[in-house]
Amino acid sequence: MTAPLALERQSDGWRLRLSGDWSLTAIPSIEAQLQNLPALEGTLVCDWTQARAPGISPAWALLRRLAETCGALPALAVRHTGNPPHFLELLQKLHVERHAAYSVQAPPTLERLVGKLGRWAVLQGRHGRGVIVFLGRIATVVGEVFRRPQALRVSSIARHIYETGITAIPIVSLIAFLISVIVAYLGAQQLSRFGADIFVVDLVTIAVLREMGVLLTAIIVAGRSGSAFAAEIGVMQLNEETDALRAMGMSPIELLVVPRVLALIIVLPLLTVIADAMGLAGGGLLSLINLHIPLPQFTARMREALSHTTFWAGLVKAPVFAVLIAMVGTYRGMQVRDSARELGRLTTVAVVQSIFMVILADALFAVLFVQINF
Repeated sequence: MTAPLALERQSDGWRLRLSGDWSLTAIPSIEAQLQNLPALEGTLVCDWTQARAPGISPAWALLRRLAETCGALPALAVRHTGNPPHFLELLQKLHVERHAAYSVQAPPTLERLVGKLGRWAVLQGRHGRGVIVFLGRIATVVGEVFRRPQALRVSSIARHIYETGITAIPIVSLIAFLISVIVAYLGAQQLSRFGADIFVVDLVTIAVLREMGVLLTAIIVAGRSGSAFAAEIGVMQLNEETDALRAMGMSPIELLVVPRVLALIIVLPLLTVIADAMGLAGGGLLSLINLHIPLPQFTARMREALSHTTFWAGLVKAPVFAVLIAMVGTYRGMQVRDSARELGRLTTVAVVQSIFMVILADALFAVLFVQINF
């Protein structure tokens, strides 16, 4: 039987003749000879002329062994001749990527850090430009409504109102009720030390109406509807349905984005009102059971704690939060390309970014309301 490997010395380097059976069944003998391959310098030519039925596993074993024995010598150049298998180029790319992934990274230098900072700045600039273009397209469609009312897509808006609003009422109500009970219970534990149990009503009323009602509602809607927007539009991107809409002369922004944005602007304030009512109900129930404050007394104290801006301070945030959630969800959905993995990643990004934007906007509102004494 012909040896599968024959190493020959040449004037300009080395020639490795590959002969005989190079299929999967011959891999034990091939690996045994590969282990005896010495370290080489110069140029190595792998001649595949006499190799029969080369398989992927033997070829991969050859590449791996060459990297182990010769990879530490930068002066070695390997090339393949004699009609190498068609998959060899792919295996070489995979081997290079695998080697790069597991190689020890060089220590960071000032040049590398500046380069990374520059790439990050360029990437953020592209993202910012994309967001501005996206906002401009939405504003253009909304502006067309005044001269072309059919661009409003009332039926689509109604469907999204049902999906994002009506179906969210149970979970929003339950979360607002339970959180208010928790706040009232913890507040009662602390205030009872000073004989100030009645101020639990003030705590629940102000916290729910100014902050917790709208913030909890926005976070729940971001988790439900923001992810749904990104996933639905992302699947349409993968199925090339948006490209089909453009080919038919229709605008994906008008059909897919604007109805979702308008529906959420309508729905979120209404859900906030429901969350406020359920939050106050939870606080009233806890006060009745734990503090023995009757409902008439709770209501009277609640009216004393309220100012003319308490309710509106929470409600005015809802449309802004709705715009942020809908914009992030639809924008990330329109960015989906190539694979289902990208769909999952951008859906996760949409939820995380929308919640972050909601909390950031709430913090800015808090500072603004303090400055204007609202």
